[in-house]
Amino acid sequence: MFGLGLLIYYVTPVISAGLLYFIINIPLFAISWFYTSKKFFYYSLYAMTVATVAYELLNIDFGIQDQFYAAIATGAICGTGCGIVLRSLGSNGGLDVIAVLLNQKYNLEIGKFYFISNFLLFTGSFFALEIDLIIASLVVVFIMSIILEYTLGMFEQRKLVLIISEKSQEITNEMMKNPRIGATLIRGRGAYSGSEKDIIMAVTNNIMLKRLEQTVFDKDDKAIFIAEKTFHVLGPSFTERKIFH
Repeated sequence: MFGLGLLIYYVTPVISAGLLYFIINIPLFAISWFYTSKKFFYYSLYAMTVATVAYELLNIDFGIQDQFYAAIATGAICGTGCGIVLRSLGSNGGLDVIAVLLNQKYNLEIGKFYFISNFLLFTGSFFALEIDLIIASLVVVFIMSIILEYTLGMFEQRKLVLIISEKSQEITNEMMKNPRIGATLIRGRGAYSGSEKDIIMAVTNNIMLKRLEQTVFDKDDKAIFIAEKTFHVLGPSFTERKIFH
């Protein structure tokens, strides 16, 4: 929506882009009032008002002269900022409202929706903008969408660990003490030997992963240690489920 405000301002510079952004947001906030929580509505209204006032009053020069570098810096800063706001269960207004509704209902990633909607906006503005500016704008929204998704998930990154060992109980007992990682025992059976054994399943973060690895191989140097990335872990001791409405 801010991009649309800028586009209108470039074509007919009667009202500033910040005020246009505020006006365009009115119908979207009407939708937000009925389909999201009041907390989300008021947080979003606050963020949008601050963004509008900041755009109108602040003029900060980062000293970047090259347009491409400016696009990279803008995408990184805006993506980080939007991600932080969305983590607070609010939004910056604009298409954030629609993005959140689609995410809650269809699990469409917010960053991808940002990129698709802005891509359509800027590719449809060839009649008003120079091609270099359009490409720079697309670079901004591409980087912004990636950084936004990373910011939303950076505190939720976990590793799913599976440990196969003949000494699973000893390893589990040690995990309970140091590094104090919870574990679940899954009953398994070897395909070749047919013997039954307990497979240890645990969820941890990158910091604790190496300590867990050391704990396992201190007890059994023949253990099989499998670690894979998982970005969405909900529940007690991990991450609370985010509900915007």
